Amino acid sequence: MDLVRSFWRKHRKKILVTTTCLGSGYLLYKLYNAHTRNLADLERELANERHNDEIIKTQMKAHFENIQMIADVTTLPHALRRLSSRIAEEIQVSGVMETLSKGKGTLVPSEKLHLWNELKILSPYYTFSCFTMLSLYIRVQVNVLGRHLYIDTARGLTTSHLLEELDLIDREEEKKFLTSADYLATNGMPSLISDMKRAVKEVLKGKQLKDMLTTRSLEEIVIRILDVFMSKGSPHHWVDYLMMAQDATMSPRDTTTTSVPSSDDATVTKLHQLINETREVLTSTEFTNVAEISLKSCTVALVEEMEKQTGLAAGMQLAKLLPQIEKTVPEISAVPDENRFLQLIRDLPEVQLFFTLLYSNMPL
Repeated sequence: MDLVRSFWRKHRKKILVTTTCLGSGYLLYKLYNAHTRNLADLERELANERHNDEIIKTQMKAHFENIQMIADVTTLPHALRRLSSRIAEEIQVSGVMETLSKGKGTLVPSEKLHLWNELKILSPYYTFSCFTMLSLYIRVQVNVLGRHLYIDTARGLTTSHLLEELDLIDREEEKKFLTSADYLATNGMPSLISDMKRAVKEVLKGKQLKDMLTTRSLEEIVIRILDVFMSKGSPHHWVDYLMMAQDATMSPRDTTTTSVPSSDDATVTKLHQLINETREVLTSTEFTNVAEISLKSCTVALVEEMEKQTGLAAGMQLAKLLPQIEKTVPEISAVPDENRFLQLIRDLPEVQLFFTLLYSNMPL
């Protein structure tokens, strides 16, 4: 025992220092080990999040591409066929052409002049503008709807493994939303034609049927007509050709004062949410820019096509040019997979970026 006390007195300081160092070292080791484990756990979590984000991005990309395909294969062809029929009913270009052809030698000069002037303002500007605007409108529709369906499904999968239990957009409301694309053909056509006629008359005022037009001058005329058409009236007045007035979309149920919402109220709210979001997109500056770019790009393509087929580069009288323009209507109104103008619009970088941002719900 005395030996232990003697050893302690002699080496106490060294023992205390050594013990303190060992204890501190062990404590630092434990802290470092815990910190390392925390970093490893955090890295695993971040890796899992990145992996999940990649999966979500891949799924969204696949869903987005599927939405565009649905627009091309299903929604657009139906709406365009109906629109084409209505245009044929409203704009009797072929009738005027037939009257001019059969009336050779029988029509007096004043009658011929009247018919030619009528033909001058019944050229395919309407078909051209209608098909372009409707194709963009339908793409807005399917992307707004597709985004909602994807989000609803994703939210449902976090709480349920059964698809039947998911509270998705009602199928009937979805159908109503998509069929509203027929509004242009059923209701908006007369006002669009009237406004377009005014634009055509304003731009072609003073133009004589014997005036010579070249590729460049025809392109300038059509673009000028589109500019006048888009700028006339109230801001975004052209939206009223595509959608019914905002007040008219409200059903009697929306004006009731009951404080207890029913399941029907919920689906109506979803329908109106889709309609309102679509209207917000159509009235945005970004959509206006995309619409103008699309119309002008198609104008250039149309004029280039006519230059190849008619020798327009050398110049052609307006009276001879109008029937040639009319011959482009079948190509302009063809179904999407056979319509190079609609394909041109779809492939424009500005259009692709616009709909990518719209689907991802990022600021346009």
